[in-house]
Amino acid sequence: MTDAKRIPTRTGRRRFLAAGATALTLSGLSRAGLGIGAGPAAAQTGAQTGAPTAGPVLRRTIPSTGDTLPAVGLGSWITFNVGDDPVLRADCAEVMAAFLDAGGSVIDSSPMYGSSQAVIGAGLERLGRRDAAFSADKVWTGDTDEGRAQIERSRENWRVPRFDLVQVHNLVEWEAHLDTLAAMKAAGEVRYVGITTSHGRRHGDFEAIMRSQDLDFVQLTYNPVDREAEDRLLPLARERGMAVLVNRPFRRDALTRRLEGEPLPGWASELGAETWAQLVLKFILSHPAATIPIPATTKPEHALENVLAATGPLPDDALRERLARHIQDI
Repeated sequence: MTDAKRIPTRTGRRRFLAAGATALTLSGLSRAGLGIGAGPAAAQTGAQTGAPTAGPVLRRTIPSTGDTLPAVGLGSWITFNVGDDPVLRADCAEVMAAFLDAGGSVIDSSPMYGSSQAVIGAGLERLGRRDAAFSADKVWTGDTDEGRAQIERSRENWRVPRFDLVQVHNLVEWEAHLDTLAAMKAAGEVRYVGITTSHGRRHGDFEAIMRSQDLDFVQLTYNPVDREAEDRLLPLARERGMAVLVNRPFRRDALTRRLEGEPLPGWASELGAETWAQLVLKFILSHPAATIPIPATTKPEHALENVLAATGPLPDDALRERLARHIQDI
């Protein structure tokens, strides 16, 4: 979840954070320990670190290949744009360590996000965890001849041999950039290709591209308040066999402010949810076409909390509608 203010709820929130803090301490995630590689990723449950969990982390299938990924990712917009500050870079490395130890994998960035790419690359290298991350980035330039060069600079910032996924950011010069990405994919220089939009913008154009292009992934905004994607884009992604990354799952801090201090509904415990953040993520994950939400955060305990939303039961259709109405009425 992005961090304006996190949502405290009842004693469950305190229990969760206490357990999370213990897990992070046992994992050696203190800033002083970041000079040493963390070793292999923890098992999908996060049990090796003592993380609170209701079972294995849900994995979602990429339709175009059948490969699977953990069902909650990590965004980097704003939160990882910390420049060269060594303390803030260490903080970001702690977030990534907690995320990976909990069983996460997908990390998303963009050349639009300032220093975020370089911060991710340096952090993964410092942790010795580069191979644990599924690297998702974007091409974002109005110069149609600059796309490949920009992707190469981004790859160097990440310090990876190739990207797992490159997406055309907000459809900027999408035709030229998709041609570039198709050629790179055919040459084995990138595994998957896709397109992105956010804030509900350009859904008509987005739908037309989804219908006409061979895409592995699409990325869009979806949450209990912003549900326009349910009308056409999510069903179309399922029909066309495209994985869906969900951005702005918490509307950055708008949902946080809306829900701050509100008690969790009594039935949250039926889903194993300890926080509003987990309830929102479970709502998203319960849509059959929503593959992986990518919340951003500056706090390791929140990265852990977000991944653990992909454990335990998900709401059925009736309960997800009840949850959406409950949030909209607050």
